[in-house]
Amino acid sequence: MGLFSRKQKIDMSTLPNCVAFIVDGNGRWAKKRGMPRMMGHSAGIDAVKLTIDNAEKLGIKEVLFYCFSTENWNRPKKEVDGLFELFRKFINKEADNYLKRDFRLVLLGERSKIPSDIMEKVEEIEEKTKNCTKMKIGLCINYGGRLDIITATNKLLQEGKKCVTEEEFSKYLFSCDFSDPDLIVRTSGEKRISNFMLYQMAYSEFYFTDTYWPDFDQRELEKAICNFQKRNRRFGAIKE
Repeated sequence: MGLFSRKQKIDMSTLPNCVAFIVDGNGRWAKKRGMPRMMGHSAGIDAVKLTIDNAEKLGIKEVLFYCFSTENWNRPKKEVDGLFELFRKFINKEADNYLKRDFRLVLLGERSKIPSDIMEKVEEIEEKTKNCTKMKIGLCINYGGRLDIITATNKLLQEGKKCVTEEEFSKYLFSCDFSDPDLIVRTSGEKRISNFMLYQMAYSEFYFTDTYWPDFDQRELEKAICNFQKRNRRFGAIKE
């Protein structure tokens, strides 16, 4: 089938630089198969790893995954604990692998509520991979778009800033090391933002698919990229 089954339809010169994924549908994927919800989340981790691999093959430079929102703390404690255990295993297993592949790994979100052992490992891999250049991977955990804006604003106020430019403000966001997403993909058929990157998505293109996140594979990524490349991105201007 070749590297990418639809590669002839993908213009490799106009790939999105940064693609963000709102990973949704793990629980429904599991329910449909008569499995516990955690089995769906585990399959969702596998889909994250697969999507990173497929993005690398295409040459996409930045990928972001909305894994755990500030609102997700409202879920049952057993599920929250299970999600962090999956993340713990992911970090411990993949950290050295991504370093060898020249991937930079960054956590985006408010860090104080994340278990300390996880944060120690995250900060270790962030330091080790800070000079990696092949791809940047952002894991949005305990992330919320409103919190992102408020946190940046409070940092600016604490520094005595009274007036800033858009460029300066962006440097205080959780995503300061990333480009604004060119493409935002949401799985599972839902068509809402869910408090994700409210500031950064000003000119993002959106792609919604009914596919549950654990089933988001190579072909689904290709479809999203092909759809993106059909858009006429004018950024408020008029193209003659």
